[in-house]
Amino acid sequence: MLTKLQPETINDLDYPSITVASTPDKLLNNIKLEFSYPVYFTEDIFNPVNLQLVNVFSAHATEKSPVCVFLDQGIVDKNSDLLSQIDNYFNSYRSRLKQLGTPMLIPGGEICKTDPEILEAVYCKLHHEKVDRHAFVLVIGGGAVLDAVGYAAATTHRGIRLIRMPTTVLGQNDAGIGVKTGVNRFDKKNFLGAFAVPVAVINDYAFLETLPAREKKGGMAEAIKVALIRDAVFFEWLESNSSALASFSINTIKYMIRRCAELHLQQITQGGDPFETGSSRPLDFGHWAAHKLESMSNYELRHGEAVAIGMAIDARYALDTHRITHTDFIRIIKLIRAFGFAVSHHTMQQRNVHGKLELLDGIDEFREHLGGDLSVTMPNMIGSGLEVNFICRQTMEKAILSLSLMEK
Repeated sequence: MLTKLQPETINDLDYPSITVASTPDKLLNNIKLEFSYPVYFTEDIFNPVNLQLVNVFSAHATEKSPVCVFLDQGIVDKNSDLLSQIDNYFNSYRSRLKQLGTPMLIPGGEICKTDPEILEAVYCKLHHEKVDRHAFVLVIGGGAVLDAVGYAAATTHRGIRLIRMPTTVLGQNDAGIGVKTGVNRFDKKNFLGAFAVPVAVINDYAFLETLPAREKKGGMAEAIKVALIRDAVFFEWLESNSSALASFSINTIKYMIRRCAELHLQQITQGGDPFETGSSRPLDFGHWAAHKLESMSNYELRHGEAVAIGMAIDARYALDTHRITHTDFIRIIKLIRAFGFAVSHHTMQQRNVHGKLELLDGIDEFREHLGGDLSVTMPNMIGSGLEVNFICRQTMEKAILSLSLMEK
């Protein structure tokens, strides 16, 4: 005869507190975890007089910290002395840091997320250097490199401590500061991925100075995005400072990155669903179309460029469904263009074998990524967004085609 279990607490020196359920067929365990990580803003991070990096390692390790470094090839190409700077930094703090082998160079851009051989090479490096959970992975580069190396770190030994060092505007104000990692498979953006809270994120503004013009402006699309759905005052600031931003005035850029990062982190830490267990993706305004456009263009379109088009599409749909005014729509399009972005791309008019716009397949793929009900963020007014659970394909097709006409 089974005896009914009574609630009890096991308090042993070797075990945490566990509450046992009151039924014979269930043990209920409630695990509460709190995550926190700093996002730093600095310059010239590998100058030995800058203690920011070594202090981050020391805060999480009592002994010498083993570190495996991964670098975006594009950053090395633009900063020829970067490798020697890193070596010098580690040598300067050799009593506190130990570099595992030499830094591995990763091709930048979407190729590192689409080519399985690159991911496999990262795993091989981690295995060869015997990287374990007491070590650190330091990844330096654009958002795609951060995603790919971050995914490898998250899935090696079920998670190696990760420090991100974004080197692009997009990375510093959005892609590099969150808790997502991922790579592309089956022509779908981030089909493979994991949530992995970093030890720290370090934004070094000095890396931005050598960026090509196209990459400098790419991350500004995310600033427009978060301002449009979260902060009307920031949107107005972007309008007022669009010329300075477009010409890459560094002090203006610094404020934009800082404010954009603040708004993204507010959603992650206070939005109630940092690991996206539901169907809502509040900060992915414009992204259902952007992700599809990237793959349809074979990644000829960069992420920021695709997001700009995606925002224009959803803004037009919001206008046609009476969610925003015509004045708001014009302001949105004007700001997107002020940063040098197009609001359409020739792939938008591609049709599938059934005669439907291929881009519209992105709606289902967007829903599929999280599952559950469709949830797409739309602008409600400047500075405010709302989640909609239904998209009229006919109205959306008209919105897409109308933008194509605007560019002619």
